[in-house]
Amino acid sequence: MSDGMLSMSVSERERASIIRQIDNGTIPQRVAAERLGMCVRQVGRLYRAWRYSGDAGLVSRQRGRVSPLRLDANIRRRIEELLTSEYPDFGATLASEKLAERQGIVVSRETVRRIQIELGMAKPKRRKAKRAHPPRQRRPRFGELVQVDGSSHDWFEGRGPRCTLIVFIDDATSRLTALFFQPSETTYAYMEALRAHTLAHGLPLALYSDRHGIFRVNAKEAESGDGLTEFGRVAERLRIELIQAKSAQAKGRVERANLTCQDRLIKDMRLEGISTIAEAQAYTSKFIAMWNKKFAKAPLVSEDAHRPWTKSVEALDEVMARRQERTLSKNLTFSLDGKLYCVDAKGPGLAMRNTKITLLHYRDGTMRVRWKDRFFGYTHFKTNYPPIDAEDEKTIDARMDSIVARAALEGQNPDILTLR
Repeated sequence: MSDGMLSMSVSERERASIIRQIDNGTIPQRVAAERLGMCVRQVGRLYRAWRYSGDAGLVSRQRGRVSPLRLDANIRRRIEELLTSEYPDFGATLASEKLAERQGIVVSRETVRRIQIELGMAKPKRRKAKRAHPPRQRRPRFGELVQVDGSSHDWFEGRGPRCTLIVFIDDATSRLTALFFQPSETTYAYMEALRAHTLAHGLPLALYSDRHGIFRVNAKEAESGDGLTEFGRVAERLRIELIQAKSAQAKGRVERANLTCQDRLIKDMRLEGISTIAEAQAYTSKFIAMWNKKFAKAPLVSEDAHRPWTKSVEALDEVMARRQERTLSKNLTFSLDGKLYCVDAKGPGLAMRNTKITLLHYRDGTMRVRWKDRFFGYTHFKTNYPPIDAEDEKTIDARMDSIVARAALEGQNPDILTLR
């Protein structure tokens, strides 16, 4: 075997063997072209190169040369330092974006991935066999269907309390329309997210959620009431249809958005030094803008399906206020959460006795009393201790965080006496 053959690749050796058959007259160039998967003209060029230089003429001239696109050694060292110090758990795509955004180092994600593999930092996920779920076409218009969900997670990576992020994402465009941080997944949290969505875009035709008790009455034995939750009543007043999914895969768009937020948003907040719910909420507008610029798609139909909210913000707050009914006594008093109140009614006082009133609880914690179409003042004059609220799996983390914090405070200050 010649020295030229020793430096040749397998494909180049195959070419040399076929070129020799052409030279011996065993096969024509047309047949050689079919075997090599080339055109006849390229085979002719290879044959001439072999006749002039032998097997060396079939060896690629790029072998052993440094690519003109090769990454500069100093830049590579800088990328390695940043990957190990600032972006140790970042994926290749996000790391390449942050390198360009924060350090001005523009490299492809595959370059970053290759460096991560060489440094032993790449951790590819093992593919699991998944059950097939038939795909559903996107809705054609922005605002027809908005998928909503709450993601309870350690969003601050131990720098702050565990909390929940409420996510609103449009089905037609994958646009994030609202993000809202709260200690737990509650009706109030979804109300705030819906309020932000309505003021920014208008009223969507429908909301697509899971079957949490916030959206529907799950108790089979419930025989009284109107069959609606508090959020369901607000949606009915706003003429928004509530649709519940039968599986997580059915609302896959918001589920995937949760996973992406748990990757990108967490790392962004780490880089920004964010460790409180208030700071995180202030950052959401910037993150939504970045998300929509990168991931949002154009709708199939350009028409916006939202119904614009033409009334005032105060009117929206009144519609979204939580409502309770109470019956006034002969003395025009009513009870609420262990407290006794008296309605300040001068004119229609007699007519109000033993009648129903509506209590409106607003987002800022205030309460108003309405009888028919009029609002009345009220006076609080007696307090009884209310029962302790029960918790479910969605709110237990926030309750335990407060208990642990109080226990730690009592441990540091044993003289503190805590009363219920």
